[in-house]
Amino acid sequence: MLRNLLKLACAAGLLLTLSACDFLLFDPKGPIAAEQMELIILSFAVMLIVVIPVFVMTFVFAIKYRAGNDKADYRPLWEHSNLVEIVVWSVPLVIIVVLGIITYRTSFSLDPRQPIASEQQTMRIQVVALDWKWLFIYPEQEIATVNELALPVDTPVEFLITSDTVMNSFFVPQLGSMIYAMAGMENQLNLIADETGVYRGLSANYSGFGFSGMKFKAHVKTEAEFKQWIAEVKRAANPLSEQAYQLLSVKSKDHPVEYYSSVNPLMFNRIIEKYTGEQNGE
Repeated sequence: MLRNLLKLACAAGLLLTLSACDFLLFDPKGPIAAEQMELIILSFAVMLIVVIPVFVMTFVFAIKYRAGNDKADYRPLWEHSNLVEIVVWSVPLVIIVVLGIITYRTSFSLDPRQPIASEQQTMRIQVVALDWKWLFIYPEQEIATVNELALPVDTPVEFLITSDTVMNSFFVPQLGSMIYAMAGMENQLNLIADETGVYRGLSANYSGFGFSGMKFKAHVKTEAEFKQWIAEVKRAANPLSEQAYQLLSVKSKDHPVEYYSSVNPLMFNRIIEKYTGEQNGE
């Protein structure tokens, strides 16, 4: 009786825990995230080809060959079966081949550096990971923000990502693809959102004391709303000068959203060149 109550309590606790999960990876808001969700489900389904029979046979064998079942076959000299050997080796081999083909194909189709075909012109946003905040630079609009990202719906966006501190990883689960931000390196990520809304962004790589607050909201807006947001940022009258950047790069936890009305379009390159030196003598 006590054991059954403990089982029910564990099951209730598990359900209660899962009820708090967001399952963001299964609620995509863009074609990249949707394709990745299908890949996760397909890979999971293929692996269940092994998992489900193992669970079924565990219960069947435990019941059929229990000590009290006198009707079960007793074969103490049995040691080999060609049929069992074929099944045991061929099924995992087929699964490995299928997963290998899927991995090969999606390595190209989901390459984060691959531009997204669209009638809309690709927009560029530069991303800098700091301790412990995200700096977003819009070089074409010449503005910058901290811990707030905005982008127009149905417009492909090329993110150029680096870090001015330890390694982090840039991730908006509902738009797809996580990619590392590393000092002295420029990483690329192409995403597109097909639905307006506010989506959670974060660093998926532990980076120290203030890591838990290194989050941001990604606002996907209509073209008109995006232009209004740009105008709002420009009204902040708070330029991101070199001095302002030095203050911003000081370690801070749970940093609030900040708007910068102007920014040097070459600031992103200068942050990288702090670690690599000037490129091509320029």
